Amino acid sequence: MPAAKPTVKTENKPLSAPQKALRKLGLDRDIDLALHLPLRYEDETRIVRLADTREGDTVQIEATVVSCEIAYKPRRQLLVEVDDGSDTCTLRFFSFYPSQQKALAVGNRLRLRGEVKGGFMGRTMMHPSFHAAGGELPQALTPVYPTSAGLPQVYLRKAVHGGLVHAARHGAFAETIPPESMPPSTLRYGTGREPNGGRVDAWGLAQSLHFLHHPTPDVSLAQLEDRTHPAWQRLKAEELLAQQLSQLQSKRARDLLRAPALTLRPGGLHEQLLGVLPFALTGAQRRVGEELAQDLMRQVPMHRLLQGDVGSGKTVVAALAAAVAMDGGWQCALMAPTEILAEQHFRKLIGWLEPLLSPLGKRVAWLTGSQKKKERTEMLGLIASGEAALVVGTHAVIQEQVKFKNLALAIIDEQHRFGVAQRLALREKMQTPESSAAAVQQEPHMLMMSATPIPRTLAMSYYADLDVSTLDELPPGRTPIVTRLVSESRRDELIERIRHQIDQGRQVYWVCPLIEESEAIDLTNATETHALLTEALNPPGSTPVLVGLLHSRMPTADKKAEMAKFESGQMAVLVSTTVIEVGVDVPNASLMVIEHAERFGLSQLHQLRGRVGRGAAASACVLMYATGDSGRLSETARERLKAMVETTDGFEIARRDLEIRGPGEFLGARQSGAALLRFADLAEDVELLEWARELAPKMLDQYPRQAEQHVARWLGGKSDFLKA
Repeated sequence: MPAAKPTVKTENKPLSAPQKALRKLGLDRDIDLALHLPLRYEDETRIVRLADTREGDTVQIEATVVSCEIAYKPRRQLLVEVDDGSDTCTLRFFSFYPSQQKALAVGNRLRLRGEVKGGFMGRTMMHPSFHAAGGELPQALTPVYPTSAGLPQVYLRKAVHGGLVHAARHGAFAETIPPESMPPSTLRYGTGREPNGGRVDAWGLAQSLHFLHHPTPDVSLAQLEDRTHPAWQRLKAEELLAQQLSQLQSKRARDLLRAPALTLRPGGLHEQLLGVLPFALTGAQRRVGEELAQDLMRQVPMHRLLQGDVGSGKTVVAALAAAVAMDGGWQCALMAPTEILAEQHFRKLIGWLEPLLSPLGKRVAWLTGSQKKKERTEMLGLIASGEAALVVGTHAVIQEQVKFKNLALAIIDEQHRFGVAQRLALREKMQTPESSAAAVQQEPHMLMMSATPIPRTLAMSYYADLDVSTLDELPPGRTPIVTRLVSESRRDELIERIRHQIDQGRQVYWVCPLIEESEAIDLTNATETHALLTEALNPPGSTPVLVGLLHSRMPTADKKAEMAKFESGQMAVLVSTTVIEVGVDVPNASLMVIEHAERFGLSQLHQLRGRVGRGAAASACVLMYATGDSGRLSETARERLKAMVETTDGFEIARRDLEIRGPGEFLGARQSGAALLRFADLAEDVELLEWARELAPKMLDQYPRQAEQHVARWLGGKSDFLKA
């Protein structure tokens, strides 16, 4: 496909405000403009008589101005009465300019469009659009495009039309899908008397785009709005196919790379670790452990996502994979998004692995941004020499001064919390041994972990380039968690329940929301809650109850000190922002209160709930909600809280979260530099997704040129993110 000519020119002269707005919307190429589809449509193809309109109709009329005056009660407004010969209507403008007032002068005949309101005083229109009457009526519906400030619809319509014309002229709509493989939902059918059984032809890309930008007035608006029209189906199919092709290209490119082949050694670290673990592996852990071992034995870099519900035991599976790498004399790195989570892993891994590594002269190293210089320098030395067989840490692991001797396995926990560049940086930490300068550059195996289970359609689409392993079995001994919804007005009852839990020797989490835009306000909220609970739980003459406070602005040393008190049992209640979302493991904590639960995402609520129910005691999660000034929860908040009460199954939670929020929550920064699906809906378009999955390998094998054209059309240079 010839390169699409840029629509926004940058050479020699500065961009105008509309051109900057186009660029901000990502509309750089003609094909980008052609793929910028309308949000909705306005029907300006016919004139309606006022007498035939009903309350709530949005219509176009032609009428003569019979009066025009400015009224000042109840507020300043321009009132204009028009008559179309069948009835009259009052136009009401609360903001207006002298030029508009002039255009609405008595005697002028206008073409007006707006919503008709009926009332005691007759028909009215609020702020209708208008221009002088006359001229031909459009033959197609008028598109209304997604836009941004500084980009009027008139300018955008012209730009999109120009993009369509130029893209067509440069062959940008050339057919790339093989004729025998058209998606079924884009086919049009005839009477059944045709030789091909009634199938006439498929909606082509050019035809679909021109139709969706300028649909004829006889088309079903419902089909356009719910995107079931065959033209929409064609666009969705194209988009899903581009995604599948780019994912498969990335996977095949990675299959050409080389990694160390790591094998299980009889009697080695892997077997020794299994022997010292204080628990037996679940069937799911054994199965996934074998999948990882098989991957590590190959010379192709592993690129696997390990997903499992909260508490399913991902850390021990990762430790077993690390043991295989270390047993061959290689290094392993584990990177976590927060110090609390990294430290949780560090403590577990030191307990399991340090006794086994010490006789071999090896260690587990710890690396974070808050380390003192002396300790950090020591750790960097251990990593460079290879004495640190396993390195656990935060983003500090990928900093430039960190030099591994021979990294073979990179493990990333909560992978959606890291950006593409960060994951690529960890992969690039592997040094090819100097003695084999002529050898093929090797890459480390990569294991990504997520405690947010991924719905099937998401795994089929955005994660199609990954192998996915699932821990679908919880270790025995975990107690079920009861989830309750409680209004903020019942806070006092809740505090009484906390007192009862403490009397039984139990511990409690109280989570306050923290939203970046209003961090100071929410921090105040956490501090006030801490003060309130401290006072309420420590009446005069009672045994003192220690209430702690943990938030993201605290120095790392203070965070560690607070967590240590809670984990040791000295502290009865921990008031915290969401820094305890993942990784914290206190079996004695049996009650969690989540304040303003309506502000949290569904998967985040599920993650938080997973902090209790880790011991033998019956556990509960209380979702405390506030309705605010409106007196009611939003539809989305209601759906989230309802899902939390109805199920504790992480996979069902993930499915509902996808329905409520779309894919962004699961993907995090994976999609940096690439848009999420704009047209296809993973919940609605499973059939098209399966069609695209089936066609992608066939196209890469049999029609490689068309496959390249297809990806370039839809993604441009945005498919690099798949390398991570």
